[in-house]
Amino acid sequence: MTKRLLRRNFLRTIPLATGGMLTALQSCQPTPEKTNPKDVHINFNKTYQWRLVTTWPPKFPVFGEGLEQMSQWIAKASAGRMQIKVFGANELVPALECFDAVSQGAAQMASSVSYYWAGKIPAVQFFSAIPFGMNAQQMNAWLINGGGLKLWEELYAPHNLIPFPAGNTGVQMGGWFRKELKSVADLQGLKIRMPGLGGKAMTKAGATALLSPANELYTNLERGVIDAAEWIGPYHDYVMGFYSVAKYYYYPGWHEPGPTLEMFVNKSQFETLPTDLQEIIRTAIYRLSIWTLGEFEAKNNLYLDKLVREEGVLLRKYPDEVLNLLRKTTQEVIDELISVDKPSKKVYESFKAFKKQIVPWSKITEQVFYDTML
Repeated sequence: MTKRLLRRNFLRTIPLATGGMLTALQSCQPTPEKTNPKDVHINFNKTYQWRLVTTWPPKFPVFGEGLEQMSQWIAKASAGRMQIKVFGANELVPALECFDAVSQGAAQMASSVSYYWAGKIPAVQFFSAIPFGMNAQQMNAWLINGGGLKLWEELYAPHNLIPFPAGNTGVQMGGWFRKELKSVADLQGLKIRMPGLGGKAMTKAGATALLSPANELYTNLERGVIDAAEWIGPYHDYVMGFYSVAKYYYYPGWHEPGPTLEMFVNKSQFETLPTDLQEIIRTAIYRLSIWTLGEFEAKNNLYLDKLVREEGVLLRKYPDEVLNLLRKTTQEVIDELISVDKPSKKVYESFKAFKKQIVPWSKITEQVFYDTML
Protein backbone atom coordinates (compact mmCIF):
# COMPACT_ATOMS: atom_id res chain seq x y z
CA MET A 1 0.00 0.00 0.00
CA THR A 2 1.42 3.38 -1.00
CA LYS A 3 1.97 6.24 1.45
CA ARG A 4 -0.67 8.28 -0.40
CA LEU A 5 -3.26 5.51 -0.01
CA LEU A 6 -2.41 5.09 3.67
CA ARG A 7 -2.87 8.80 4.25
CA ARG A 8 -6.22 8.80 2.35
CA ASN A 9 -7.53 5.90 4.43
CA PHE A 10 -6.38 7.59 7.64
CA LEU A 11 -8.11 10.84 6.75
CA ARG A 12 -11.34 8.97 5.99
CA THR A 13 -11.35 7.51 9.51
CA ILE A 14 -11.00 10.87 11.27
CA PRO A 15 -14.71 11.83 11.25
CA LEU A 16 -15.62 8.39 12.59
CA ALA A 17 -12.92 8.48 15.18
CA THR A 18 -13.82 12.02 16.20
CA GLY A 19 -17.48 11.13 16.51
CA GLY A 20 -16.62 8.12 18.60
CA MET A 21 -14.34 10.21 20.72
CA LEU A 22 -17.03 12.81 21.33
CA THR A 23 -19.45 10.09 22.36
CA ALA A 24 -16.86 8.64 24.71
CA LEU A 25 -16.07 12.04 26.17
CA GLN A 26 -19.74 12.79 26.73
CA SER A 27 -20.18 9.48 28.53
CA CYS A 28 -17.15 10.29 30.71
CA GLN A 29 -18.37 13.68 31.90
CA PRO A 30 -17.74 13.90 35.65
CA THR A 31 -20.76 13.70 37.87
CA PRO A 32 -21.39 16.83 39.90
CA GLU A 33 -19.59 16.85 43.23
CA LYS A 34 -21.71 16.35 46.27
CA THR A 35 -22.51 19.58 48.02
CA ASN A 36 -20.71 20.05 51.31
CA PRO A 37 -23.52 20.13 53.91
CA LYS A 38 -22.14 23.17 55.66
CA ASP A 39 -22.14 25.11 52.37
CA VAL A 40 -25.85 24.60 51.64
CA HIS A 41 -26.91 27.59 53.67
CA ILE A 42 -23.91 29.90 53.75
CA ASN A 43 -24.57 33.05 55.68
CA PHE A 44 -22.86 35.65 53.55
CA ASN A 45 -23.41 38.25 56.25
CA LYS A 46 -21.41 36.30 58.79
CA THR A 47 -17.81 37.42 59.34
CA TYR A 48 -14.95 35.46 60.83
CA GLN A 49 -12.29 37.11 63.01
CA TRP A 50 -9.00 35.22 63.13
CA ARG A 51 -5.71 35.92 64.89
CA LEU A 52 -2.40 35.19 63.17
CA VAL A 53 0.68 34.98 65.42
CA THR A 54 4.28 34.90 64.21
CA THR A 55 7.83 34.22 65.26
CA TRP A 56 8.85 37.50 63.56
CA PRO A 57 9.05 40.95 65.15
CA PRO A 58 6.05 43.23 64.48
CA LYS A 59 5.93 44.73 60.96
CA PHE A 60 9.10 42.81 60.08
CA PRO A 61 10.41 43.49 56.53
CA VAL A 62 9.21 40.93 53.97
CA PHE A 63 7.82 38.46 56.52
CA GLY A 64 5.57 40.85 58.42
CA GLU A 65 4.86 42.92 55.31
CA GLY A 66 3.84 39.82 53.41
CA LEU A 67 1.46 38.70 56.15
CA GLU A 68 -0.24 42.10 56.22
CA GLN A 69 -0.70 41.89 52.45
CA MET A 70 -2.06 38.37 52.72
CA SER A 71 -4.58 39.54 55.29
CA GLN A 72 -5.76 42.21 52.84
CA TRP A 73 -5.95 39.73 49.94
CA ILE A 74 -8.12 37.41 52.00
CA ALA A 75 -10.40 40.24 53.13
CA LYS A 76 -10.89 41.43 49.55
CA ALA A 77 -11.41 37.97 48.07
CA SER A 78 -13.97 37.12 50.74
CA ALA A 79 -15.80 40.46 50.42
CA GLY A 80 -14.88 41.18 54.03
CA ARG A 81 -16.23 37.93 55.47
CA MET A 82 -12.75 36.71 56.53
CA GLN A 83 -10.78 39.13 58.70
CA ILE A 84 -7.28 38.19 59.89
CA LYS A 85 -5.34 40.33 62.37
CA VAL A 86 -1.56 39.84 62.37
CA PHE A 87 0.37 39.85 65.65
CA GLY A 88 4.16 40.04 65.70
CA ALA A 89 6.25 38.06 68.17
CA ASN A 90 5.36 38.86 71.81
CA GLU A 91 2.35 41.00 70.87
CA LEU A 92 -0.04 38.16 71.67
CA VAL A 93 2.22 35.21 72.47
CA PRO A 94 6.02 34.77 72.74
CA ALA A 95 7.77 33.98 69.46
CA LEU A 96 8.51 30.35 70.23
CA GLU A 97 5.06 29.58 71.64
CA CYS A 98 3.16 29.99 68.37
CA PHE A 99 2.88 26.25 67.81
CA ASP A 100 1.07 25.61 71.08
CA ALA A 101 -1.03 28.76 70.77
CA VAL A 102 -2.53 27.66 67.44
CA SER A 103 -2.73 24.00 68.40
CA GLN A 104 -4.79 24.90 71.46
CA GLY A 105 -6.92 27.51 69.66
CA ALA A 106 -5.64 30.66 71.38
CA ALA A 107 -4.86 31.84 67.82
CA GLN A 108 -6.07 30.39 64.53
CA MET A 109 -2.95 30.78 62.35
CA ALA A 110 0.81 31.18 62.65
CA SER A 111 3.74 32.09 60.42
CA SER A 112 7.07 30.53 61.26
CA VAL A 113 9.76 28.03 60.22
CA SER A 114 9.20 24.40 61.10
CA TYR A 115 12.64 23.70 62.57
CA TYR A 116 11.64 25.79 65.59
CA TRP A 117 9.44 22.85 66.63
CA ALA A 118 12.14 20.17 66.42
CA GLY A 119 11.86 19.61 70.16
CA LYS A 120 8.24 18.53 69.69
CA ILE A 121 8.51 16.76 66.32
CA PRO A 122 12.11 16.08 65.21
CA ALA A 123 11.06 15.19 61.65
CA VAL A 124 9.67 18.65 60.90
CA GLN A 125 13.20 19.99 60.46
CA PHE A 126 13.28 18.41 57.01
CA PHE A 127 10.43 20.64 55.84
CA SER A 128 12.36 23.85 56.49
CA ALA A 129 15.98 23.39 55.52
CA ILE A 130 18.44 20.53 55.13
CA PRO A 131 22.11 21.51 54.94
CA PHE A 132 23.55 20.85 51.48
CA GLY A 133 19.97 19.98 50.46
CA MET A 134 17.74 21.45 47.75
CA ASN A 135 17.11 25.00 46.58
CA ALA A 136 13.79 26.87 46.70
CA GLN A 137 12.23 25.54 43.51
CA GLN A 138 13.34 21.98 44.28
CA MET A 139 11.89 22.20 47.79
CA ASN A 140 8.60 23.46 46.35
CA ALA A 141 8.60 20.63 43.84
CA TRP A 142 9.16 18.03 46.57
CA LEU A 143 6.57 19.47 48.92
CA ILE A 144 3.78 20.25 46.46
CA ASN A 145 4.39 17.72 43.69
CA GLY A 146 6.57 15.05 45.25
CA GLY A 147 4.63 13.99 48.34
CA GLY A 148 6.46 16.02 50.95
CA LEU A 149 3.46 18.06 52.04
CA LYS A 150 1.40 14.94 52.68
CA LEU A 151 4.06 13.72 55.13
CA TRP A 152 4.11 17.14 56.77
CA GLU A 153 0.34 17.09 57.20
CA GLU A 154 0.55 13.66 58.82
CA LEU A 155 3.00 14.96 61.41
CA TYR A 156 0.94 18.03 62.31
CA ALA A 157 -2.47 16.31 62.36
CA PRO A 158 -2.10 14.91 65.94
CA HIS A 159 -1.47 18.49 67.08
CA ASN A 160 -4.70 19.73 65.49
CA LEU A 161 -2.77 21.69 62.86
CA ILE A 162 -2.65 21.89 59.06
CA PRO A 163 0.68 23.10 57.59
CA PHE A 164 1.26 24.99 54.34
CA PRO A 165 4.51 25.96 52.60
CA ALA A 166 4.34 29.74 52.74
CA GLY A 167 7.39 31.16 51.06
CA ASN A 168 11.11 30.68 50.68
CA THR A 169 14.06 33.01 51.16
CA GLY A 170 16.18 31.39 48.47
CA VAL A 171 19.78 30.40 49.23
CA GLN A 172 20.83 32.21 52.37
CA MET A 173 24.15 33.73 53.40
CA GLY A 174 26.45 31.79 55.70
CA GLY A 175 26.42 34.23 58.59
CA TRP A 176 28.07 37.18 60.32
CA PHE A 177 31.29 36.61 62.26
CA ARG A 178 33.00 38.98 64.67
CA LYS A 179 36.34 37.35 63.83
CA GLU A 180 37.60 35.87 60.59
CA LEU A 181 36.97 32.17 60.06
CA LYS A 182 40.17 30.83 58.53
CA SER A 183 40.18 27.14 59.35
CA VAL A 184 38.47 24.30 61.18
CA ALA A 185 40.38 25.32 64.30
CA ASP A 186 38.40 28.59 64.43
CA LEU A 187 35.17 26.63 64.91
CA GLN A 188 36.30 25.29 68.28
CA GLY A 189 34.34 27.00 71.05
CA LEU A 190 32.63 29.40 68.63
CA LYS A 191 29.16 30.44 69.82
CA ILE A 192 26.87 30.87 66.82
CA ARG A 193 23.17 31.45 66.41
CA MET A 194 22.15 28.75 63.96
CA PRO A 195 18.94 26.70 64.26
CA GLY A 196 17.91 23.39 62.78
CA LEU A 197 20.10 20.63 61.43
CA GLY A 198 22.74 23.16 60.41
CA GLY A 199 23.16 24.20 64.02
CA LYS A 200 23.56 20.57 65.11
CA ALA A 201 26.18 20.03 62.38
CA MET A 202 28.03 23.13 63.61
CA THR A 203 28.00 21.81 67.18
CA LYS A 204 29.34 18.43 66.06
CA ALA A 205 32.12 20.28 64.22
CA GLY A 206 33.24 21.95 67.46
CA ALA A 207 31.14 25.12 67.72
CA THR A 208 28.19 25.75 70.03
CA ALA A 209 24.97 26.48 68.15
CA LEU A 210 22.28 28.47 69.95
CA LEU A 211 18.66 29.21 69.09
CA SER A 212 17.29 32.71 69.61
CA PRO A 213 14.45 34.69 68.01
CA ALA A 214 15.10 37.49 65.53
CA ASN A 215 14.47 40.33 67.98
CA GLU A 216 17.38 39.23 70.19
CA LEU A 217 20.02 38.63 67.53
CA TYR A 218 21.55 42.09 67.21
CA THR A 219 21.87 42.60 70.96
CA ASN A 220 23.37 39.14 71.51
CA LEU A 221 25.92 39.70 68.75
CA GLU A 222 26.75 43.21 69.94
CA ARG A 223 27.32 42.12 73.57
CA GLY A 224 29.35 39.07 72.68
CA VAL A 225 26.76 36.62 73.96
CA ILE A 226 27.37 34.98 70.58
CA ASP A 227 30.40 35.23 68.30
CA ALA A 228 28.50 34.75 65.05
CA ALA A 229 24.94 34.66 63.75
CA GLU A 230 23.24 33.55 60.59
CA TRP A 231 19.97 35.17 59.65
CA ILE A 232 18.81 35.29 56.04
CA GLY A 233 20.51 37.39 53.39
CA PRO A 234 21.75 40.88 52.49
CA TYR A 235 18.41 42.71 52.44
CA HIS A 236 17.21 41.53 55.83
CA ASP A 237 20.69 41.57 57.32
CA TYR A 238 21.17 45.19 56.26
CA VAL A 239 17.88 46.20 57.87
CA MET A 240 18.85 44.31 61.03
CA GLY A 241 22.11 46.30 61.18
CA PHE A 242 24.44 43.34 61.76
CA TYR A 243 27.23 45.12 59.85
CA SER A 244 27.63 47.49 62.81
CA VAL A 245 28.70 44.71 65.18
CA ALA A 246 30.31 42.10 62.88
CA LYS A 247 32.33 42.80 59.73
CA TYR A 248 32.94 39.34 58.29
CA TYR A 249 30.07 38.15 56.10
CA TYR A 250 30.31 34.54 54.95
CA TYR A 251 28.82 32.56 52.08
CA PRO A 252 27.43 30.16 50.94
CA GLY A 253 24.39 29.35 53.06
CA TRP A 254 25.29 25.67 53.20
CA HIS A 255 22.95 25.23 56.17
CA GLU A 256 19.85 26.62 54.41
CA PRO A 257 20.05 26.38 50.61
CA GLY A 258 16.28 26.56 50.16
CA PRO A 259 14.59 27.27 53.50
CA THR A 260 10.82 26.96 53.39
CA LEU A 261 8.68 29.21 55.55
CA GLU A 262 5.50 27.76 56.98
CA MET A 263 1.96 28.77 57.73
CA PHE A 264 -0.16 26.52 59.90
CA VAL A 265 -3.78 26.78 60.93
CA ASN A 266 -5.89 25.29 63.67
CA LYS A 267 -7.38 22.22 61.98
CA SER A 268 -10.67 22.19 63.91
CA GLN A 269 -11.41 25.85 63.24
CA PHE A 270 -10.26 25.71 59.62
CA GLU A 271 -12.60 22.83 58.86
CA THR A 272 -15.60 24.70 60.27
CA LEU A 273 -15.14 27.47 57.69
CA PRO A 274 -17.27 27.45 54.53
CA THR A 275 -15.37 25.78 51.71
CA ASP A 276 -14.96 29.01 49.75
CA LEU A 277 -13.16 30.67 52.67
CA GLN A 278 -10.91 27.64 53.08
CA GLU A 279 -9.90 27.89 49.44
CA ILE A 280 -9.38 31.65 49.67
CA ILE A 281 -6.96 31.11 52.55
CA ARG A 282 -5.11 28.33 50.71
CA THR A 283 -4.78 30.44 47.58
CA ALA A 284 -3.62 33.53 49.47
CA ILE A 285 -0.90 31.50 51.19
CA TYR A 286 0.43 30.30 47.85
CA ARG A 287 0.32 33.86 46.52
CA LEU A 288 2.34 34.88 49.58
CA SER A 289 4.87 32.15 48.75
CA ILE A 290 5.54 33.58 45.30
CA TRP A 291 5.72 37.16 46.55
CA THR A 292 8.14 36.35 49.36
CA LEU A 293 10.75 34.61 47.23
CA GLY A 294 10.43 37.29 44.58
CA GLU A 295 11.00 40.07 47.12
CA PHE A 296 14.21 38.50 48.38
CA GLU A 297 15.50 37.80 44.89
CA ALA A 298 14.76 41.37 43.81
CA LYS A 299 16.59 43.01 46.72
CA ASN A 300 19.40 40.80 47.96
CA ASN A 301 22.13 41.74 45.51
CA LEU A 302 21.26 45.43 45.73
CA TYR A 303 21.83 45.33 49.48
CA LEU A 304 24.90 43.12 49.26
CA ASP A 305 26.46 45.85 47.15
CA LYS A 306 25.51 48.47 49.76
CA LEU A 307 26.99 46.37 52.56
CA VAL A 308 30.31 45.96 50.79
CA ARG A 309 30.69 49.42 49.21
CA GLU A 310 29.04 51.65 51.81
CA GLU A 311 29.52 49.78 55.08
CA GLY A 312 32.91 48.17 54.49
CA VAL A 313 31.67 44.64 55.07
CA LEU A 314 34.30 41.98 54.33
CA LEU A 315 32.75 39.31 52.12
CA ARG A 316 34.30 35.88 52.65
CA LYS A 317 33.73 32.34 51.37
CA TYR A 318 33.73 29.52 53.89
CA PRO A 319 37.11 27.76 53.65
CA ASP A 320 36.85 24.49 51.74
CA GLU A 321 38.11 22.47 54.69
CA VAL A 322 35.35 23.92 56.86
CA LEU A 323 32.67 23.13 54.26
CA ASN A 324 33.99 19.59 53.88
CA LEU A 325 33.86 19.06 57.63
CA LEU A 326 30.32 20.49 57.85
CA ARG A 327 29.15 18.24 55.01
CA LYS A 328 30.49 15.28 56.98
CA THR A 329 28.96 16.33 60.31
CA THR A 330 25.63 17.10 58.61
CA GLN A 331 25.33 13.52 57.39
CA GLU A 332 26.32 12.24 60.82
CA VAL A 333 23.59 14.34 62.44
CA ILE A 334 20.99 13.10 59.97
CA ASP A 335 22.08 9.46 60.34
CA GLU A 336 21.82 9.70 64.12
CA LEU A 337 18.38 11.28 63.93
CA ILE A 338 16.84 8.80 61.52
CA SER A 339 18.29 5.86 63.46
CA VAL A 340 16.19 6.73 66.53
CA ASP A 341 13.14 8.51 65.08
CA LYS A 342 10.99 6.59 62.59
CA PRO A 343 9.04 9.63 61.30
CA SER A 344 12.35 11.36 60.54
CA LYS A 345 13.55 8.31 58.65
CA LYS A 346 10.34 8.22 56.60
CA VAL A 347 10.51 11.91 55.71
CA TYR A 348 14.24 11.89 54.97
CA GLU A 349 13.92 8.88 52.68
CA SER A 350 11.28 10.78 50.68
CA PHE A 351 13.48 13.88 50.57
CA LYS A 352 16.61 11.96 49.59
CA ALA A 353 14.84 10.00 46.84
CA PHE A 354 13.40 13.19 45.34
CA LYS A 355 16.75 14.96 45.49
CA LYS A 356 18.45 12.02 43.79
CA GLN A 357 16.11 12.16 40.81
CA ILE A 358 16.03 15.95 40.44
CA VAL A 359 19.75 16.77 40.77
CA PRO A 360 20.76 15.28 37.37
CA TRP A 361 18.22 17.55 35.70
CA SER A 362 19.62 20.58 37.52
CA LYS A 363 23.15 19.70 36.46
CA ILE A 364 22.35 19.84 32.75
CA THR A 365 20.13 22.92 33.05
CA GLU A 366 20.73 25.35 35.90
CA GLN A 367 24.34 24.49 36.67
CA VAL A 368 25.41 24.80 33.05
CA PHE A 369 23.36 27.96 32.69
CA TYR A 370 25.03 29.64 35.67
CA ASP A 371 28.46 28.56 34.45
CA THR A 372 27.86 30.30 31.11
CA MET A 373 25.99 33.40 32.26
CA LEU A 374 27.43 36.81 31.47
